[in-house]
Amino acid sequence: MPIKQPNSQIKLTNVSVVRLRKGGKRFELACYKNKVMEWRSNVETDLDEVLQIHSVFLNVSKGQVASKDDLNKSFKTDDTDKVIQEILKKGELQVADKERSNQLESMWKDIANIVTDNCVNPQTKRPYTVTMIEKAMQDLHLSVNPKRSSKSQALDVIKQLQEKQLLPIQRAQMRVRITLPQGKDAKKVLKEKIVPLVTSREEEDFESDEIELIALVDPGKYRIINEILQTDTKGRGQLEIMNLREKEEGDERF
Repeated sequence: MPIKQPNSQIKLTNVSVVRLRKGGKRFELACYKNKVMEWRSNVETDLDEVLQIHSVFLNVSKGQVASKDDLNKSFKTDDTDKVIQEILKKGELQVADKERSNQLESMWKDIANIVTDNCVNPQTKRPYTVTMIEKAMQDLHLSVNPKRSSKSQALDVIKQLQEKQLLPIQRAQMRVRITLPQGKDAKKVLKEKIVPLVTSREEEDFESDEIELIALVDPGKYRIINEILQTDTKGRGQLEIMNLREKEEGDERF
């Protein structure tokens, strides 16, 4: 007959705790690092791969396991798996101070790199260095939000830099080729709906069998132009990316 280990002797290392308050009590799960997010995004579906111990705790660090009575009072069920899934879904992932600091520092650098990779000085068409973007982020007093993606926060940084004019900055333009089959409405669609959306026209040919326009466009306008082509030409128009980010060689420096 196996000897039950006292709760006070449960030892856990490298643990991530997911905590949920319900029914006036605090419930915790002892999970493996990184597995919680994988479970929440449906990458991992096996609870045993997520949990270090397949139990619901009142306090992980003290090894206090919740009783069935605790679960029934707060969750209206003593089905451990159902309770575990609710805590995993709704609970707050606890992060140690050092780990949180490292996470925020890593996200800060990610945001700066995304801005650097996707933007240029509109006057020179050259990208800024990461150091310059980080300095501008400091001037914005940017507070990194770990619950938002680096990409969405980078887009906010670009918008704020433009609004506050801390740096002359714009999204690096895409060079695209737009082609439409000749027809009575083709030139009208191009001139009235598409041309107003492009930043600048580089080459155009309206007289061949196919109307062709090579232009620079803001990345945010790409989807709109594509939808116009698909709708107004019944899918016969084409939008081809020739250069994802149009930049001059070198970068801006102090």
